[in-house]
Amino acid sequence: MANISGSRRRRPYASALLLLTALTTTGAAYAVTTSAIANPRTSEVTAAQIQEGKRLFTEGCSSCHGLAGQGGSSGPSLIGVGAAAVDFQVGTGRMPMAQAQVQAMRKDPVYTQAEIDALAAYVSSLGAGPGVPDPSQYDFSNANVARGGEIYRLNCSQCHNYAGKGGALSDGKYAPTLMKATPKQIYEAMITGPQGMPVFSDAQIPAKDKQDIIAYIDYLQNAPDPGGAALGRFGPVTETVFLFTAAIGAVIAVTIWIGAKSR
Repeated sequence: MANISGSRRRRPYASALLLLTALTTTGAAYAVTTSAIANPRTSEVTAAQIQEGKRLFTEGCSSCHGLAGQGGSSGPSLIGVGAAAVDFQVGTGRMPMAQAQVQAMRKDPVYTQAEIDALAAYVSSLGAGPGVPDPSQYDFSNANVARGGEIYRLNCSQCHNYAGKGGALSDGKYAPTLMKATPKQIYEAMITGPQGMPVFSDAQIPAKDKQDIIAYIDYLQNAPDPGGAALGRFGPVTETVFLFTAAIGAVIAVTIWIGAKSR
């Protein structure tokens, strides 16, 4: 009877231990899989690079985003934003910001690419998120420009203008021009959704469609203007203002000429 009673007492502990082992194994497998999917360049990141990124973060970013990237009164949390968000924001000079503004503006980057990679590695270590895309992901050499234009006009032109020149949004914000954006930056913006931009996952816009969009934006950046002055390609408003101003100027000039002749 004693052996049977002891066996019964041990069974709950054995079941609990088995359940704990199963949960730990499942969690570890999920973390590894998620990290590999979220950051395709994980294998390239070294401990020394993460340590250097932590040093740079502590010196230049922690005042707004917190010592552990948890966020603060003047900066959001960076846990889980991923390396791609850091590479985009810092690589385009939007971060660091000199002072709090409605929207971060594009400017020359403060950090070198090696320092940006280190910062991205450190922030990525705080929580899984979209990784810096591989060149093959934003390669548009075999993309369909015409189809990219259709997808762009459907998903992007409402904010960035039909010609990629950007436009005004609410609350003092604006969609920036795409004329200086590189293919890598365009891809990163689509997968991270910087500032007021929505995130376009592969479920919403597949990777192939993203390449088509990049090809179309590249076309806009390099398109010729056979018709003459492009007037910024802002659309019919600027064209109407130009024509109205030119017409009124011509009418005034003719009126002055007629008046001078009559005298």
